[in-house]
Parts: sequence; C-alpha cells; structure tokens
Amino acid sequence: MSHYNEYVILDRPEILQFAFYPRKDTSRGPSSSVDYSIPVEDGVSICCRFYVHSHSSPSILLFHGNGEVISDYDGIAPIYNQQGINLFVADYRGYGSSGGIPTFTNMVSDSHIVFEAFLDILRNKHHTSDVFMMGRSLGSISAIELAYSYQEQVKALIIESGFSSILRLLRYLGFPIELLDINDMSFPNGAKIRSVTMPTLILHGENDSLIPITEARDLFESAASKSKHLLIIPRANHSDIMLVGMEKYLKAIRQLVMETSE
Repeated sequence: MSHYNEYVILDRPEILQFAFYPRKDTSRGPSSSVDYSIPVEDGVSICCRFYVHSHSSPSILLFHGNGEVISDYDGIAPIYNQQGINLFVADYRGYGSSGGIPTFTNMVSDSHIVFEAFLDILRNKHHTSDVFMMGRSLGSISAIELAYSYQEQVKALIIESGFSSILRLLRYLGFPIELLDINDMSFPNGAKIRSVTMPTLILHGENDSLIPITEARDLFESAASKSKHLLIIPRANHSDIMLVGMEKYLKAIRQLVMETSE
C-alpha cells in the first residue's frame, strides 16, 4: 500500500490552487441510482453514487476529473449501463456534498477508504462480478494508486485524459517546479504504473489542450501490463473525448471489461 506522506510535498497552497476546483452540488440522482456517504475521518464523508445495471454485471469504480461532481454522471452512467456495466462514481473532499478540503494526501488516502467501502457494498448487495478501476484526468492519481495497491482485487485499469508526471503538468500550467524537492519526473502515475500488470486501457483526446497527448503516450510506455492499449480519439479535446469518439470509446471499454470478466 502507498505511503501517503509522499504526496505531502504537493500540498502547498499555491499547488492546490492549480490542482483542485471544488464545486458544490446537492442535487439528487435519478431514482435508478443510489447515493452513499462514506466516512473518511471524524466529521468528513465522501459522497458517491452507484448506477446499477444488474447484480451480475461487472462494476467500474470511477474517480472523476477536476471541477466535476458525481451528478455530472447522471446522464453518462446510463450509457455504461447499456453496455452491461455498473458505474460507481466517487467525489473528493469539498466536491458535491462531500465535506472537508481537498489535498493530494487526503485524496489518495480517501481513495483507499472508498475502495474498501465499495467492496463492502458489492458484498452486502450480493454483486457477483468483477471490479474495474477508472480515473479521468485528476482522478487518474486515485485510480492508478488503487490499481497499484490492490492488483489481486481489481480486474483492469482504465485511464481517460490522464497524465504520467504531475511535475510536467504543473510546469505546463505555469508552476515553477524547481521549487519542489522531487527528483522523479514520473511521479506519481508513471512511477506506479510501472508495477501495474493488469490489463490497461488508456484513452486520450488528440487535441487535448489541458493535458498533452505526450502524457498519455508516456503512461502507455510505462505500463507494465502485457495487455495494454492506447486509444487516441481524433479531434477530441480534454472534456469532450467521450462525446467526440463515442463509438470507439465505448467499444474499447466494453471490449476490455467483457474480455477480462469471468
């Protein structure tokens, strides 16, 4: 399991301003979904939403992108359900109805608690199929962290619009990374994915103006999996990748999930 203190160096106010854009939202999900409030420390809970297709369907645990909240997936989840997939979406501290203030350290430590709670929900509700991990953009940190830490319990990893090096990303966004005492330019995702051997799918927009396509290529090259695939969606930017490349996007996810499910 990861040592959370390795992320403390990123919890500087000037970096957190770059990294997190919390958005509050208290709207209820559709009647077909179920909301869960998962305690992560005294007085602080993370809100999650479960969109179920069936108890025998494979389930994806998704950590969403920055500026997003779980309700943004109310219209997206039915598309996953149509593919025969359950979707469980997790917020971060300060996002949606979740309490607290987001930092890198608590985002990563909370992801472990959310994962364990998710497994408990599946057991208690008698779900019988496999668990898949997915992270979009900022959520790639949590997804790769959990894939790295729980390789016997996660069937495959999906990264959408993710990055390999947060240092390169910060520099790209204008932060002077020479102020940080981090020598490994692949920290954290590129370094961890070198030990992730499960099937891995990396999705990225050809014209992503926020996270350069070189980050996706570096993640792909670093991934230890012998079964890995990099799908570049032509003409797609950072936030419209699913919309622009719907057919290819869904085909790749469906193929990964169905081919690796027992």
